[in-house]
Formats: sequence, C-alpha cells, structure tokens
Amino acid sequence: MNIVVFGANGPTGRLLTEQALAEGHRVAAVTRKPESFPLRHDRLEVIGADVFDPAAVAEAVAGRDAVVSVLGVPFGKEPITTYSRGVGNIVAGMRVHGVRRLIAVSSSAVDPHPYPGAGFVFNRIMQPYVTKVMGKTLYADMTRMEDLIRATDLDWTIVRPSGLYELPEVTDYIMAEGRSDHRFTSRRDLAASLLRLAGDRGYAGKTVGVVTTVDNPGMFQLIRQEAFSGS
Repeated sequence: MNIVVFGANGPTGRLLTEQALAEGHRVAAVTRKPESFPLRHDRLEVIGADVFDPAAVAEAVAGRDAVVSVLGVPFGKEPITTYSRGVGNIVAGMRVHGVRRLIAVSSSAVDPHPYPGAGFVFNRIMQPYVTKVMGKTLYADMTRMEDLIRATDLDWTIVRPSGLYELPEVTDYIMAEGRSDHRFTSRRDLAASLLRLAGDRGYAGKTVGVVTTVDNPGMFQLIRQEAFSGS
C-alpha cells in the first residue's frame, strides 16, 4: 500500500510509520516539523505541511491508497479546531484526487460511559472531570470531526482508542465495532490496528474501539500523561 499519515510526528504516528515500513508499505509522513521526524527509509517520504493548509493537504493525499489521521493536541481551555478543520481539509483533498479510504483516530471519551469494575471514583469523579473539564474543548472538536466524517460518502472508519499508554510490543489487542468495556489501549496496538484497517475495508462506515487487556497502567498515571501529550 501507499499510505499517507497526518500527525505522523506524534507518538502513535511514528509507531504507525515504523510498522508500515516494516511490513513493506510506502509511507508519506506529514508533519509541520519534518526536520525533527526521526525515521529515514527509501520507502518513506517526509512531507512538511500544516493540516490547516488545504492545498498542501490535497497535494499530500494525491495518489495514496489510504489516508490515516492521527492528529493530536494536548488538553487546553481555549477552543480546539485541529481535528475538525484538519480532517475537513483531508476530506476535501481526498475528494479532489479520488482517494476513498480514510481512517481517523478519535477517542472513546467522546462518548463516555461507566465501565464495569472501574469503581465509583473512576466512573463518577475522574472520568467526568477528564471529559467535561480537562478535555472539554478537545473532545468537542473530536465530536465535530466525527460528524463531518460520517456525513461523507468515503470509505471511512473512525477509531476510538481508550486511555493511551506505552508497551514495548504489539499484543493480542481487541478491535470491535462500537463501545468496549475496557479502559486502555497501548499505542503500539493502536498503530497496528490502523495499519490493519488501512488495507481492510471490513469496518468501512463504522466506528470501532481498540483495546489492550494486558499490562494496563494505573489511572492516575494515565491521566497525568494524557493531559500533556497528543495522540
């Protein structure tokens, strides 16, 4: 495949690029800071472009087999538009160049629900604080992004990981349509699922959850980490 990755310089974007190259694919890694992108390969094209620039986005999309958005920004009090505006430009570019397959990373927090076994503190205090206070503007923009994607006629899949954390290897992760009762997703598993989806249209037109069930982190550790990092 020939894949373009937006948000490639984030933690998940780098892992996705690395995994795709290891499996023999061609990758275009789009980042605002190409000089800081750490990977080099003869099948890798590093593109310096801002997702807010429609012309640059359209040029990056041209000729690809699949488009993957792993755009990510930290929590903040000010309005966030990176997801909705960025993916809006991606969708427009895909239409211009006739590219059909879109995979976009969102979050399970755009549709929060109580988790079995998580306890009162997580379900009634911590999760509402993260989704309605710390991440209010971020998740609002993710919701706008999801609505925009669903309104298209593209072969799209929205991916909603749970709390992101680090593991050294890909695990036997679970990918399922709709909600999951698990609270965590390793970034390596998320990257692996995105690569899998890029070449498989079985989940086209669907929203899927990706979860990791082994070596999960503590919740306080996870929240502190996610408050200051993107996808």
